[in-house]
Amino acid sequence: MDKIVIQVKNLSKHFTGVKALDDVSFDIKRGSCHCIVGENGAGKSTLIKILTGAYQKTSGMVLFNGSEFAPENTRESMRAGIGCLFQELNVVEQLRVEENICLGLEETKFGILRKGKINVKVLEVLRQLDDSISPKQYLGDLSVAKRQIVEIAKALAQENDVIIMDEPTAALSEEEVRRLFTIISDLKEQGVTIIYISHRLEEIFELADDITVLRDGKHVATKPCSEIDGRRDLIKMMIGKEISEDYISNTIDYDTKLIQVKNVNNRKLNDITFDLHKGEILGFYGLIGSGKSEIARAIFGVDHYSGEIIFGNKRRHAKSAQNSIKNGVALVPEERRTQGVCTELSISSNVPMMNYKAVSTKSIVSGKRQSKVAQKFIKEVGIACRNENQTVMYLSGGNQQKVVVSKCLNAIPKVLLLDEPTRGVDIGAKQEIYAIIRKLVKDGCSVIVFSSELPEILGLCDRIGLLYDGHLKAMMTHDKANDPRKIMHIVTGGEDDESNQSN
Repeated sequence: MDKIVIQVKNLSKHFTGVKALDDVSFDIKRGSCHCIVGENGAGKSTLIKILTGAYQKTSGMVLFNGSEFAPENTRESMRAGIGCLFQELNVVEQLRVEENICLGLEETKFGILRKGKINVKVLEVLRQLDDSISPKQYLGDLSVAKRQIVEIAKALAQENDVIIMDEPTAALSEEEVRRLFTIISDLKEQGVTIIYISHRLEEIFELADDITVLRDGKHVATKPCSEIDGRRDLIKMMIGKEISEDYISNTIDYDTKLIQVKNVNNRKLNDITFDLHKGEILGFYGLIGSGKSEIARAIFGVDHYSGEIIFGNKRRHAKSAQNSIKNGVALVPEERRTQGVCTELSISSNVPMMNYKAVSTKSIVSGKRQSKVAQKFIKEVGIACRNENQTVMYLSGGNQQKVVVSKCLNAIPKVLLLDEPTRGVDIGAKQEIYAIIRKLVKDGCSVIVFSSELPEILGLCDRIGLLYDGHLKAMMTHDKANDPRKIMHIVTGGEDDESNQSN
């Protein structure tokens, strides 16, 4: 029995009219990496919130180290030895790294703060993960990836029996991911149990000792990773049906150039040149810091650059986002919550934002027309919600992303830019977004996808640009992009021996 650290027995959690967890039972072995997978709404977050004391169960029980465990709050769970790295960063941008590290872990003597052993250990772990981060830096001056590393360091240094990691690599570079995986391996050797949640199935298969699958709040299966027959088998358990991840070619008019990017340079980009053709899905792949987002932002007109970006046959340069929208270009940004939607507003308030002419008369917005437009996209894009008046912050990540996509589609774009279009989105919602992209192209739009997920790029794109440190190192047609090792060689700084670069 001492091989089992956590037992979940007939666990249920009910909200008004919703069974978020329904009679779930499984065991987690001590010193293992136990991965929990499922679509958004499967019950993963609810389970984690019960383990960490954020939610109280409706029925059933959890045993931790053989004793019933029902923490009343997160602090009680932490004291018991369960740490959690949440998907949404819990940092204060106005404080320094070392001050963020101390939050919630402060040691005092006679009411005076003192530097504790735990904080020293956090700084040691931080140096192991990324020694370029200074404890004196303000969090607001760090990239999203580096803020994530600070949170990871804090979670890893608290000497817990169990550490829960919810999408810990979403904003990390390949090198940072490798360092985290090494630390996970070291923790397992010390007897620490890792509960790992990710939509990146390649990470699941690399890390998992055991995998638990949840679907619609119910327990589908818990199996050793070795007994699961690859991605298709796991996806079928997650969504209840088989799906195709195969590339589908498009009919491309190579004589019609919708966008020409010529010798674009800025603080990140170095002499970027390429064309986008009518009916094409063009992809850009690279690791964190490669320049993907900067290309998208330059085309959309929100970042300064030298060089030329030409829309259509006329020399209409991208001067601003408003100018780009007028020229038929829309952007789904990388950070949906801070750049893509107003989370405190309703779906019907968000969707028309890039095309208010469609819902207004003489600059007066019609609430009735707003609702009608939102209802149209709720149906066409498949946004799971109560109605068009639901506040966006209460939607799942995948459905928030669909709101962003709907907002762009409502602008009736000729070109759609998608920067990390499925980050933090479950496999079912991914397939729905891919279907939307393919239909859009079939209906006459052209698309540029910027992604750090190679399977996504290979499954969608007709041509693929490979980026490294702001340079476009190669441009490949889909039929030539058949060697993942070669692609990784190029995006990590190696040269393309075939010099297969063309517009």
